[in-house]
Amino acid sequence: MKVAIAGAGYVGFSNAVLLAQKNKVVIKEIDPGKVDLINKGMSPINDEHVTEFLRNAVNNLRATLDPQEAYTGARFVVIATPTDYNSITNYFDTSAVEDVIKEVFHINPRAVVVIRSTVPIGYTEELRSRFDGLEIIFVPEFLREGKAVYDSFFPSRIIVGGYSEHAREFANMLVDGARKEDVPVLFTNPTEAESIKLFSNTYLAMRVAFFNELDTFAESHGLNTRDIIEGVCLDPRIGMHYNNPSFGYGGYCLPKDTKQLLANYVERGIPHYMIKATIESNIARKFFIAHQILDRNPCVVGVYRLTMKSGSDNFRESAVIDIIEYLRAKGVEVIVYEPLISDRSFMGFEVVRCLNELFDRSDLIIANRYRSELESVRHKVYTRDLFGEN
Repeated sequence: MKVAIAGAGYVGFSNAVLLAQKNKVVIKEIDPGKVDLINKGMSPINDEHVTEFLRNAVNNLRATLDPQEAYTGARFVVIATPTDYNSITNYFDTSAVEDVIKEVFHINPRAVVVIRSTVPIGYTEELRSRFDGLEIIFVPEFLREGKAVYDSFFPSRIIVGGYSEHAREFANMLVDGARKEDVPVLFTNPTEAESIKLFSNTYLAMRVAFFNELDTFAESHGLNTRDIIEGVCLDPRIGMHYNNPSFGYGGYCLPKDTKQLLANYVERGIPHYMIKATIESNIARKFFIAHQILDRNPCVVGVYRLTMKSGSDNFRESAVIDIIEYLRAKGVEVIVYEPLISDRSFMGFEVVRCLNELFDRSDLIIANRYRSELESVRHKVYTRDLFGEN
C-alpha cells in the first residue's frame, strides 16, 4: 500500500518510519535538504532511537518535493505539517494543513486524509463540510521530543477521530507497525479526538506548572524541594513521574496547545480559570527564575543549552530564551553555548563554540537540564533540575 506523508518533522518522519515497516511511504517535503537526507537513508530529525528503526524502513521510504508524485495513487495521506499558534488571531495557523488538503483534493480525491497535526477543536468537522466527498479523519499524536520514533513504536495509546472502515484500517496499520503489545485503541468523533489532544497536553502543562510552583515556594522558604516532591509523589494517585522542576514549560506543544485550548474556551464564553492560571503560572515561574539569577549579582551569565530537553534539537518557546531576554534588559551580559547554532550570535546574544570558554567567562552558568559535562563547574551552575530527567 502507498502512504503519503506531508511533512518530515518529528511527527511526519516518525510516522513515516513506522508505516514504512510494511508499506511504501513517500514523504512530501518543502525543504530540499530534508528530501536529500531521506533519499540517502538518513534522518532529518534528531532522535536517539531513529537509527535502530530506520534500518528496517529505508527500502520502503523516499521523499519528494513534488506533490503530484507524492499523492498520486496514495491510499492514505497523512498530514504532519506544523500549526504554530498565532497570538494575534488566538488561533492555530492551519494554513499548511489546508494547503495539503487542497492539493490532495485536486490530485487524488479518493485518498483518505489523516490529520496528525494539532488543530483547534471542531476544525476537522469544518474541513469535512468544505471539502465534500473527501474523507478526513483526525488522529492525534502523543510523541515526546527526542523520543518521537520510540513513541511511535511503543505508543501509550492510539486515538482515532473517525468510525469509518478506513479509520479502522489506519488504526490497524499503526498497531501492526508498533512493537508494543496490547496498545489501547479508542475510536471517537474527530472533535472529541481534537479535545483529547489539547486536554492531554494542557494537563501536562498544568502538572509542570504545579511542581514548578512547589519549587518556587520551597526555594523562597529555604526548604528541600526534592524531599517535598518525593513525599508528595509517594501517593500512587500522583505518582513519581513528570515532576522534575524546570525553568518553565516550553517546546513544540505545551505552550501553543494550552493557548489554543484557552482560546476555545474564551470564544464560547466558558469558564476557564485553571487553564488560564496554568499559562500565567508559567510566565510567573520564568520571572522568579530570572530574579533568582539576578540576586546572585553575576556580571556574565553563561547559558548551557537553549533546548528544553536532552536529546532534542528544538528550542522553540524555550523558557531559557525568555529568561535571558529579561536578564539582558536588566543589563546583564549573556553568552550562550548551543552546539545546534552555527552562527556566532543568536537574537543578539553571543554564541560561544566550546564549553571551556563558557566555563571561563561566566560568573554563573544556567542550565535548564543538568548534564555530567558541567560537573567540573558545578559551583557555578544554577539549575532546578533535581532528578536528572526531562
